[in-house]
Amino acid sequence: MKKHLLLSAIAVISIISCNSEGTAVNTVQSMKTPQMENYDKAFKSLGAPQNRPTEEEKKSNTSELSDRRKALLVPACKELIISSGVTEAELMRKTGGDMSQIIVWATNIYMQKSDEIRKNLKSE
Repeated sequence: MKKHLLLSAIAVISIISCNSEGTAVNTVQSMKTPQMENYDKAFKSLGAPQNRPTEEEKKSNTSELSDRRKALLVPACKELIISSGVTEAELMRKTGGDMSQIIVWATNIYMQKSDEIRKNLKSE
């Protein structure tokens, strides 16, 4: 279940970042918080040559990100979660430090904030 949610979140983010609606995207982009921008950058960094799955990771035959790749996302995810008013202690208590849970939680926050931005744009 966690794996599917994580993959769905990554797919949605990829779709959002690849959107080609010109001005609307630029407006949404300009309204993102610095934490949202760092979150975007962290996910985009997974495509960098040094961050792509290794042959060993590919052979593991799982759709879940490797711990090495999750670790690239966690700092930006924690930053986004904390920016929503959650304390570091609460974050650790609720997730137990589990990287997948942190990434999923941050993805939910990111999607909420993105929806709020879109709603604000539509109301203008």
